Amino acid sequence: MIREKHERSRAKLPRRMHPGICREQTMSTLNLTLLTDLYELTMMQGYFKTNNHDVVVFDAFYRANPSGGGYAVCAGLEQVIDYVKNLHFDQEDVSYLRSLGIFDDDFLQYLSDFHFSGDIYAIPEGTVIFPREPLIKVIAPIMEAQLIETAILNIINHQSLIATKAARVCYAAQGDGVMEFGLRRAQGPDSGTYGARAAVIGGCAGTSNVLAGQMFDIPVKGTHAHSWIMSFSDEYTAFKTYADLYPSACILLVDTYDTLKSGVPNAIRVFRELKEAGIPLTFYGVRMDSGDLAYLSKKVRSMLDEAGFFDAVISASNDLDEYLIESLKIQGATITSWGVGTNLITSKDCPAFGGVYKLAAIQDEKGNFIPKIKLSENTEKVTNPGNKTVYRIYEKDSGKVKADLICLVGETFDESKDLRLFDPVETWKKTRLPGGSYTMRELFVPIFKKGTCIYESPSVMEIQEYCNQEKDTLWNETKRFVNPHHIYVDLSDKLFQMKTDLFNEMSNQE
Repeated sequence: MIREKHERSRAKLPRRMHPGICREQTMSTLNLTLLTDLYELTMMQGYFKTNNHDVVVFDAFYRANPSGGGYAVCAGLEQVIDYVKNLHFDQEDVSYLRSLGIFDDDFLQYLSDFHFSGDIYAIPEGTVIFPREPLIKVIAPIMEAQLIETAILNIINHQSLIATKAARVCYAAQGDGVMEFGLRRAQGPDSGTYGARAAVIGGCAGTSNVLAGQMFDIPVKGTHAHSWIMSFSDEYTAFKTYADLYPSACILLVDTYDTLKSGVPNAIRVFRELKEAGIPLTFYGVRMDSGDLAYLSKKVRSMLDEAGFFDAVISASNDLDEYLIESLKIQGATITSWGVGTNLITSKDCPAFGGVYKLAAIQDEKGNFIPKIKLSENTEKVTNPGNKTVYRIYEKDSGKVKADLICLVGETFDESKDLRLFDPVETWKKTRLPGGSYTMRELFVPIFKKGTCIYESPSVMEIQEYCNQEKDTLWNETKRFVNPHHIYVDLSDKLFQMKTDLFNEMSNQE
């Protein structure tokens, strides 16, 4: 249902016509097929010209958690699915590529009939994730697998970044409602809209972005601006008019002139009048957007309580992020609702997720996957070879995440037996889990089989509920902002031996 709504809501954008290209209709639904780096297409032509139809395995993963945190949140899979399902080169795309003068007609003819025919496996949206483990695995002919690299990374990197930032902000808020309202500061309409989606997945109660609300069926929330107050002859009249219009959602912005001397007293006056008129105060309160929020919130709470409005909401905004919210909580701020804009929608302190997409195996004539490895002088850039899957290991008593295990497809594990774990980089770091003390869950689910999507994406609110459950499996030590405990992502013995053998083989080549 959500995907269908997304298709209906897709913006129609004007195309810039290349000289010599004629098109009857200058407005069209945006086709994202050319949302790719040029070298993906030049490599595709190279594979085409050399008759390379090898089936390969590519892994999409990331190397470090955003903001120095202990985890990340996976998001964006539904948009990856939409992209792959609609992947095609229309006549305009082929004409543009021909105009570049670097692609031959036989290759362009191949693109005219292009469709994705491979398999895709992925970790579901809302899952907490850790560095180096595959988030998406593509098994497809090499030309197809190569083409979709850029778009997959663009989508997953952005939404996972914002979902992770939202999870951190919501953790700092300690159960208070957090509203995403950064649309006007986002880097463009897509970032604002899909960022709002990701923020809700990460835990936000709603967004100010009405288009995101329409596209993804997520709650939209908002109050009014200072300009509303300033457009009236006095503050009381502005508050009273707004309350008459929206009595069941009456959050009044109290810092236009003076928060404590004017704003809050006028708000209290309006709340009293609503109560005396028999109008239920179902959702009401005040919002502050400036000043010392810790000091002001405590004063405002006292004023509201003294007037008998004990359940009035105190909402705050003003360049908030997880660090400032955590600090305000420590200072005893009485804020119960948080509006977070710029620092959330842009992930201002960490503006890139850093996901990569690497070749891991090539299938031979017998159907076996021959592992491939990328070496580097930087240890963290050495890849994990082979056709792999990921298991999550939980402590049985607490249900908390103990470690993740990357292994080869087909490996089996017996939870009744001891399990040895070790850090694949600092191999002297080892631990043994006694049999019966842990449980395991495979994270990958099949998304596409032979080019057909077999996965139905949950709604965004269902993904948020799942994400909240996922965050509950993390230790508090992993969720803290400074020097968090890092969950180990280990390799199975078999995969580690394969990696070691390949490393030695490649290192010995002259």
